Amino acid sequence: MAAAVAMAARGCGGVWRRARQRGAGQPGPGPGPFPRGQRAVACNARGGAVPAGKSGLVPWVPVVGLEIHAQISSNSKLFSGSQVQFAAPPNSLVSFFDASLPGTLPVLNRRCVEAAVMTGLALNCSINKKSLFDRKHYFYADLPAGYQITQQRVPIAVNGSLSYSLCIDNKMSQMVTKTVRIKQIQLEQDSGKSLHDDTRSQTLVDLNRAGVGLMEVVMEPDMCCGEEAAAAVRELQLILQTLGSSQAVMAEGQLRVDANVSVHHPGEPYGVRTEVKNINSIRFLAKAIDYEIQRQIEELENGGTILNETRAFDSKLGCTVPMRDKEGKQDYRSLLFCDSTLLSTVTLLLAQREISSRFLKFGWKRLQPAQITPGSWLSILVLPCQPTPIFIQVHARAKPSPIDSV
Repeated sequence: MAAAVAMAARGCGGVWRRARQRGAGQPGPGPGPFPRGQRAVACNARGGAVPAGKSGLVPWVPVVGLEIHAQISSNSKLFSGSQVQFAAPPNSLVSFFDASLPGTLPVLNRRCVEAAVMTGLALNCSINKKSLFDRKHYFYADLPAGYQITQQRVPIAVNGSLSYSLCIDNKMSQMVTKTVRIKQIQLEQDSGKSLHDDTRSQTLVDLNRAGVGLMEVVMEPDMCCGEEAAAAVRELQLILQTLGSSQAVMAEGQLRVDANVSVHHPGEPYGVRTEVKNINSIRFLAKAIDYEIQRQIEELENGGTILNETRAFDSKLGCTVPMRDKEGKQDYRSLLFCDSTLLSTVTLLLAQREISSRFLKFGWKRLQPAQITPGSWLSILVLPCQPTPIFIQVHARAKPSPIDSV
């Protein structure tokens, strides 16, 4: 039947199948323009699914890349001695440096650097022996300095990979292993939190989170749907928790994901991408990506265009909503963090052989207990050796002692 909906939901793969003919059926209940009965989306874990457009079968290839922000497990912030604590009274954990008062200087937290190096080694990255901090300028109320200290040019680690497992047809007996490339791992400051009071038409700012150390893990666009992205984030979450570099509790904002999504025809350049920001649930991550792919395909098939914009996922409506336009490229005026020649160059002196035996030669064991339920596979990280020290030397014009918060 020409108007039939062809569904081939076999895991996740390279090309999406949309076999719903235009105009077939009427919109049904449910959030957004894609009712469940008409969202003929398929992913094949082995690739090769084909969608239908207005003239026969017209394939669409989704492309998904992730930027994952993990809060580092540390007692103090990245550049100040302020305590890190969830749900503390507003503005009770703010130092002079966090508030960006004149004359304050940063002191690098050694624990944060160690956590980033450990994570980079566990993700098969190359560790840069020299790592620079940059200032990324933009104005927002919860960023008192008017810039974020981050690593644009020379991050801690580059060129890694993450392998994860994916079910086919939700069957635990049929698993495929996929790999996503890690572009880089960088250290950066978190911003504060803005609390919007609509009844009083005012915004309150809580700076307790300002300056907390983050690791940003940038993944290449090697994924193609929400299920793949969710599986990759689950695996990364487990690695971070096992290493102790981050607690990665998404409910407390310790792991937040930005998803970059685009679609294109095979053989053509990548399409215009949209960014879905600050997703704090793995389940919502999968839903947001799948919805955004469907939205873009529908928009293009109706003759529209995709805007380069930032969107947010509304979990109640089950759809993404626009936040701000990115058509005009924003100039962050990134420059070397000269305010602190104290920490502009960080040299990591690694006992390479010992650290390699601990982190680079680890193995994964997959256990499937007799009465396990689907989706509850256990990944166990085996570290064959005892922890070995990571030595950090901070070259400084003035050399304060680095904060060591374990």
